[in-house]
Amino acid sequence: MSTSPARIAGSAWGRWPRYRHQIERVHARTADPALTAASTWLPWGNGRSYGDSCQNDGGGLLDTRGLDHFIRFDDQTGVLECEPGVTLADIITLCLPRGWFLPVTPGTSFVTVGGAIANDVHGKNHHRAGSFNDHVDGFELWRSDGSRRWCSPQENSDWFAATAGGLGLTGLITRARLRLRRVPGPALAGQSRRFGDLAEFFALSATGDRAYEYTVAWLDCVGRRRGRGIYMAANHAQADCAAPSGRPLSMPITPPVSLVNPLSLAAFNRLYYHRPSAEQRDAVWHYRPFFYPLDSIYNWNRMYGPRGFFQYQCVVPMDGARDALDALLARISRARGGSFLAVLKVFGDRPAPGLLSFPRPGATLALDFPNTGAAVLALLDALDDIVREAGGAVYPAKDARMPGAAFRQYFPAWQAFSDYIDPRFSSSFWRRVMDTET
Repeated sequence: MSTSPARIAGSAWGRWPRYRHQIERVHARTADPALTAASTWLPWGNGRSYGDSCQNDGGGLLDTRGLDHFIRFDDQTGVLECEPGVTLADIITLCLPRGWFLPVTPGTSFVTVGGAIANDVHGKNHHRAGSFNDHVDGFELWRSDGSRRWCSPQENSDWFAATAGGLGLTGLITRARLRLRRVPGPALAGQSRRFGDLAEFFALSATGDRAYEYTVAWLDCVGRRRGRGIYMAANHAQADCAAPSGRPLSMPITPPVSLVNPLSLAAFNRLYYHRPSAEQRDAVWHYRPFFYPLDSIYNWNRMYGPRGFFQYQCVVPMDGARDALDALLARISRARGGSFLAVLKVFGDRPAPGLLSFPRPGATLALDFPNTGAAVLALLDALDDIVREAGGAVYPAKDARMPGAAFRQYFPAWQAFSDYIDPRFSSSFWRRVMDTET
């Protein structure tokens, strides 16, 4: 069912840290993986987590990309059953021509179903649809003792809650059943609006979230103009729209230094904010540039240079969100850190499906920072202080450095979750936040 284990170096999407792993390629969902070459193992999908939640330094990774088969699809009900290595892009290719789309999607279509479940990914419609696992009918979970159990909100619901957002630590998902949603086609219709500060953003969000399923904002976090941005809102629509033409772009090499720096950020943000398409009252988008703008640039993570980058996504409660966000942006501005991928969104009040699910009521801000060593680590520690004081949390799927004490504050159910971890499964992230790294 697999090739001989190979020991290779690898990193997640942030390209830092880089570890060495034993790789066991899993090809048959009905056979037991051979857990013999390493003491601990971790499922691996497409490596789109940013930090070390998908890494297992010195241990093994169960590469699930060979588990990429569709099992069944009912085009009357939209119920899809597939293996965990199927990507969201694969699902769209199969199902959109039949009138079905993903009910929740993150900012890249290159995530696997197993990874989407393990990180309980969210999208631009959390205020309407919740997170990914709100639309998972169930999945089969294989454990290292050879047992298999079907987990759903009704059957083995405790295992479902532990695995949904459980970072791959509870076992290996071998198949999953999802509920897709009807759509009229590939188009979305809505509006794009500039705003001058955070107060304007929250005003737009308060009205836009009632009228639109998908809402999100790009935020300028550089210099004196910090807090201005562009708000986008849309619904699925029956409309004419052309798919993006031409071949995807690609970052062919890793430059010797990061191309993201204070000068390039200031120039990019100024041009992006003032571009004509930033202000549209009757916009129509194809789903690809709306949901997945960076999927059209292969290997875009190389632009940060050989040292990679840190992604930082936090959520802060709505009560005090404006003050907390302003403090975060002020701290970033003082450090001359900045991020051209600054995304701001308001989560809804829907209860989280998983013990370690990240989405919760509040405003969420996601940012990228080049890895400048001690300087950026000090900045991220300072951002943590603001988030913790506000009663917020940081997203594990995008983290590579949060202190264990911070994680345990952000996710108070961690202790209950620990009872469900497979004894042969572990990750660099989990050992770090449990303060057990050696």
